[in-house]
Amino acid sequence: MLVLEDGRVFHGRSFGAEGETFGEIVFNTGMTGYQETLTDPSYHRQIVAMTAPHIGNTGVNDDDPESGRIWVAGYVVREPARIPSNWRSQRTLDEELRRQGVVGIAMSGTRALTRHLRDRGAMRAGISTTETDPAALLERVLASPGMAGADLAAEVTTARPYVVRPPEGVATRFTVAAVDLGIKAMTPQRLAERGCEVHVLPADSTAEDILALDTDGVFFSNGPGDPATADGPVAAMRGVLEAGKPLFGICFGNQVLGRALGLGTYKLRFGHRGVNQPVQDVHTKRVHITSHNHGFAVDAPTDGPFDTPYGRAEVSHVDLNDGVVEGLRLLDRPAFSVQYHPEAAAGPHDAAELFDAFCDLMAERKGAVSARAAG
Repeated sequence: MLVLEDGRVFHGRSFGAEGETFGEIVFNTGMTGYQETLTDPSYHRQIVAMTAPHIGNTGVNDDDPESGRIWVAGYVVREPARIPSNWRSQRTLDEELRRQGVVGIAMSGTRALTRHLRDRGAMRAGISTTETDPAALLERVLASPGMAGADLAAEVTTARPYVVRPPEGVATRFTVAAVDLGIKAMTPQRLAERGCEVHVLPADSTAEDILALDTDGVFFSNGPGDPATADGPVAAMRGVLEAGKPLFGICFGNQVLGRALGLGTYKLRFGHRGVNQPVQDVHTKRVHITSHNHGFAVDAPTDGPFDTPYGRAEVSHVDLNDGVVEGLRLLDRPAFSVQYHPEAAAGPHDAAELFDAFCDLMAERKGAVSARAAG
């Protein structure tokens, strides 16, 4: 049984572990990448409903996870694959959910659920394989915490720093400090492929911790929770901006940059989750189809440049579905961010060039420093 905060009840059969779970229920429109979705730390404390009707077709392997565990609080699917069929499959999705204790439900009403959430917005929910009284389960749903005001980065970040180096045959061109607010494994990998040695740091790293590494650039990752609670990362980013280091942020990192610039953030009604969001570069007018996973957004003026404590800034990208701010760029310092996921795990590769843009900023900075030293 699945019970929503507003009292709507759905019935189905158990998929995954037995038991009971609670979280904010959201939907993901991706037709592929369910393993990456499950292991994305940004989904911490959320029950994810998949709109694609068939889930689990390719099984589960040990190469595609974006972190060391499944982070979703619960999983809702329409029709789980009975037999996975892929040469890389090592076990079924049902086995993996049970192995990691993730409670799920398979039900025919995922379309009705998605339409309901589109009308009413994301809300708290609970899944139970043991409760038979919807009213009793609803009472526990209403007692569960919401996502607004949730400070979750510390719950998903790395416990200790680690380094991701370029693959064999790729020369090291830059060093990058990456603040892990819920980072996906593919993100430092995309940087490493471009010759970056990536030093991944815990979410509570201060500006002093970050700058002590003397890297060529700084990256702030995606992550879960309400950006209004991220006072530590905001303070750290302000220190990085003061130092003039090239800076790149994605998803939660975009919201942290917004706050660092003095902007506000707000909770979206149902958020953006999936691999088919059209985002337009406001300068080139080029449209990228992008991978998203966020329930909050930055409140920034879209009618032109605005002033910040670090010089002028502007909105660089907007979502064509609803006009949500999808990117920020400083005009007087080497810093930019986007709300979506250019590492595209899983998803389209339209925005992969943003990693190249970050490398270009670091190259320009290194060139300017070398020129000053020579002069």
